[in-house]
Amino acid sequence: MKQLFLLLGLSLFAVQSYACDKCGNYNNDDFQIKGVSVKHSADIAATIWEIAVEGTAGKTTPTPAGQLNGAPVLGYVFPTSLKPTVVGFSDTEGIVALALTSHPDFDDTPLWDENTDRNFDNDGIIWHPHWVILTEDKRVEGGLAVKQFDPKDTSVVLPPTNPGMPMYMDSPGFQVITNGNTIKVVVPDYRINNKTDFSYDGVAAYMQVNTGGDGGHGGGDKPMLGVYKVYSVASGDLSLPYKVK
Repeated sequence: MKQLFLLLGLSLFAVQSYACDKCGNYNNDDFQIKGVSVKHSADIAATIWEIAVEGTAGKTTPTPAGQLNGAPVLGYVFPTSLKPTVVGFSDTEGIVALALTSHPDFDDTPLWDENTDRNFDNDGIIWHPHWVILTEDKRVEGGLAVKQFDPKDTSVVLPPTNPGMPMYMDSPGFQVITNGNTIKVVVPDYRINNKTDFSYDGVAAYMQVNTGGDGGHGGGDKPMLGVYKVYSVASGDLSLPYKVK
């Protein structure tokens, strides 16, 4: 696993010079991380995950593309040392990450109504969480992508709250709070198999959807959801040096 973290870290920084037309639109202080923490509270049996930035956390959201293909996704991401099985996936290679995202062109949380208007499919722009498995992917400028799988592969296990896409992604519905320069999410202990001794890091990034390939689920020269630009990394090198307090 340490070798995988090193490989992804090197990949992430080796491709920063690649072109990304939309990435520069969001390269501001709202995505410059100055601190990251995960704290366990025994009183509420939960961990509180928080990223602090130089600007205003969550203030900047993507400009709609008007379609799913090429749709922009902004994220505050916590790569972790947790195992995929801890958050409900089948055992697979990759980094388990908790991503807090905003994307106005689509809604991938069908069970949750984040803007409380009783419409469950119109609130993708509201900051919300996803569990994802990240893997190295040199087809995109950021060097990372959410891991995909063959929809016909019956060995793949996803949490029951997954959004129905052929990726290792879940929409767990945890509460996300933005306040000043911080964005945080509260994760109940039982939703991570009571694991509170993991390592983590913090990343702010621009991602983008690609719907090419067979079945419209991504393919060819781009992944379905790839990382195109990393704006900042809490540790500086994606080494996951931080521990739950």
